[in-house]
Amino acid sequence: MQTYLYDFYGELLTEHQRNIYEDFVLNDFSLSEIAQEAGISRQGVYDLVRRCDKILGGYEEKLHLLERFLKTKEQISRIQAIAKGCGNQGFEAMAEILAISEEVLNEL
Repeated sequence: MQTYLYDFYGELLTEHQRNIYEDFVLNDFSLSEIAQEAGISRQGVYDLVRRCDKILGGYEEKLHLLERFLKTKEQISRIQAIAKGCGNQGFEAMAEILAISEEVLNEL
């Protein structure tokens, strides 16, 4: 979940926050490795990562971009599953595909 939040809202962090957060979340560096590289304490790195989590979570609470993205992704997966399983039920499947796709379009 941290990765998704960072993908959506990471650019809103300061450059320093982004560097530390990327090292911890995306590059899987340890707190000690990051602390040594950044010239701060392990506790400082930990606190910064927690603060970034809180900031990114706050953006999601207000904007809901990740929530909408995940819902749209689920709907598109349903459309693909229906399309693959159409077989002889083409008309019913197409009606369901149209309904789902209309729902997706209305939310965008």
